[in-house]
Amino acid sequence: MENRGPLADIRVIELGQLLAGPFCGQLLGDMGADVIKVEPPGAGDPMREWGQGEVKVQWEVVARNKRSVSANMRVPEGQALVRQLIRHADVLIENFKPGTMEKWGLDPARLLEEQPGLIIARMSGYGQTGPYSQRPGFGGIGEAMGGWRYIVGEPDRAPSRMGVSIGDTLTATFGCTGVLAALHHRDRTGQGQVIDAALYESVLQVMEGLVPEYDHNDFIRERSGSILPGIAPSNVYICKDGEYMIGANKDSLWKRLSSAMGRPELADDPRYATHLARGANQSELDALISAWTATLTVDDVDALMTEHSIPGGRVYRAPEMLADPHFKAREAIIEVETQRFGPLKMQGAFPKLSVTPGSVRRPAPAIPGQHNAEVYGELLGLDAAELERLAASGTI
Repeated sequence: MENRGPLADIRVIELGQLLAGPFCGQLLGDMGADVIKVEPPGAGDPMREWGQGEVKVQWEVVARNKRSVSANMRVPEGQALVRQLIRHADVLIENFKPGTMEKWGLDPARLLEEQPGLIIARMSGYGQTGPYSQRPGFGGIGEAMGGWRYIVGEPDRAPSRMGVSIGDTLTATFGCTGVLAALHHRDRTGQGQVIDAALYESVLQVMEGLVPEYDHNDFIRERSGSILPGIAPSNVYICKDGEYMIGANKDSLWKRLSSAMGRPELADDPRYATHLARGANQSELDALISAWTATLTVDDVDALMTEHSIPGGRVYRAPEMLADPHFKAREAIIEVETQRFGPLKMQGAFPKLSVTPGSVRRPAPAIPGQHNAEVYGELLGLDAAELERLAASGTI
């Protein structure tokens, strides 16, 4: 497949494991970058064994558009190999505990002295500085410290987890944003830089008014289940044969919904006529709408929402996504010919760019070090005999 992505001339070395670093690499690879993933010899990235279901296939998404080389970064010769690879790169990604890169002789300050245009994206639990910087941190810890976990779940239960590793992927997304901004700066000045993306700060960035609401109003957000307190109606409602999400939390939309319900008089009812009134009577209003949707099928409600131009949608799982004509029309789900599992459906490359679209051009590497000969030969000039020696010594 032709690489028309905006980063087609950018090379990335990915040293990360599990999710934050690798997802950042996935985003850059989807946008056209040549991503070379460095894995430990043997087992490789632990992400190869992650995912749900009997057969673990999540790797096929996060490692797509990447070439894999192996290098034992715990030994000097492996560290030297990686240093040589970095000299051929525009971007370096890592998500190890702070201090690890320095211990391996890959101190970003030194790398930038040798290669002033290098962009180094560092992802960690608490950032590279501060009193907590040396602590280990996974995505869930960042979600807890950043305020997310406290507000997710039912009020009478312990905080809940999102169904995905949102702390990791948020950090990767902000790390990717930082890389793009740093590339623009380098285009203007020739100067590289370090991007310091912390898990807890990435979560904090999407916490809306949580901090200023407390600072000015002494208001602390609490867990509220499926609703956002004071924003109504906006909830998932039970129908005869399933669930349906309705978002009519605006005066004009509420008028349309009351009409769709066959209850136009509710639009001007003082209990529901304004945003503040609906918020004050949120539970009563949700009960009223639930009683209505319980008499209808999901198809019935969906047709009424479309007819009255009210934001609404079915609650999808993977089977519904695969059957939906809108997903098909926009190629939101694509089929990739993987090396281990054959044709495999997965999400496409987003967002969609009109002139330089992203794409999935290469399946995930089936084994760690799959591209050793190709990459080490192409970039470092290593021949088969040298690669055999490095493999025998456990370096690759």
